[in-house]
Amino acid sequence: MTAVVVAGSFNVDHVWRCDTLPAPGATIAGRYSTGPGGKGFNQAIAAGRAGAATTFVCALGDDAGGALARQLASDDGLALLAEASSEPTGTAGIYVDARGRNSIVIGAGANASLSLGFIAAQQEVIGRARVLLAQLESPVETIESALELARQHAVTTVLNPAPANAPSTISLLKLADVLTPNETEFAALLSRHVGERIEADDVAALDGASLHELCRKLSANTVVVTLGAVGVFVSHAPERLRGDSTAYYRVAAETVQTVDTTGAGDAFNGALVASLATVADVPFAQHVRFANRYAARSTENEGAALAMPRFTPADSDAR
Repeated sequence: MTAVVVAGSFNVDHVWRCDTLPAPGATIAGRYSTGPGGKGFNQAIAAGRAGAATTFVCALGDDAGGALARQLASDDGLALLAEASSEPTGTAGIYVDARGRNSIVIGAGANASLSLGFIAAQQEVIGRARVLLAQLESPVETIESALELARQHAVTTVLNPAPANAPSTISLLKLADVLTPNETEFAALLSRHVGERIEADDVAALDGASLHELCRKLSANTVVVTLGAVGVFVSHAPERLRGDSTAYYRVAAETVQTVDTTGAGDAFNGALVASLATVADVPFAQHVRFANRYAARSTENEGAALAMPRFTPADSDAR
């Protein structure tokens, strides 16, 4: 049985590592590397390496990038359902500074071809899953249809509303049992859908009650705001605490030797859904703590998809 279905993007990442992130008009020296990425693929790899039988639904071009995706999925034990596209496989340009911070530009390519019809054809696979995870590097109407199909089959839905400038709708957000923005995405969603203006850098500094109130304005379901080095904030609807004893709380960040934060949010999302799908009858906070630990460990290695660690909720306490 497929425990997790991830619907989303695959990119070939082109990475430059440099002392500082390039400023407008600047030319600086850096060290280049390339490898697999895309939020969907990163999260699928993380879910699989965190112990969940995982199926990845995406669109790929008939090119070297598409061949790479197929080979890597096979090597990692992912079930791959890829719609063929006449567009080139997606790409991303990533700059990482000496402190592990990054700036990213993506070229959608084939990711923009993921269609409503292809998602509908995966009804049986989605219906057998325990959790469906999606992001917004694919067409929003396609992602909305995937979440709706999962809801029809009583499959838990998790939406990572990334990147921050991706289009979204209230109807899309309502389909997410769990919404997982980072602080930038959270601020963008509040501005777009609630009319609340807050700087992304100020989100982590808000007191718990104020941040919880903003989460409740954004979604009637659970909201998990990832806050990077500050940790994670969880906000539940009062009538659905998912086994927790309180409607909102923070989980502190893990202490690690960070090398590269690229893909850390994807690591968190993949690990969260893996835990939700494979560990039953525990408080939601336990799933969050595992995902938080997993994401922290992912930053100790360079890269995105291939930096995802291999450990599960059962053995995470030993790490």
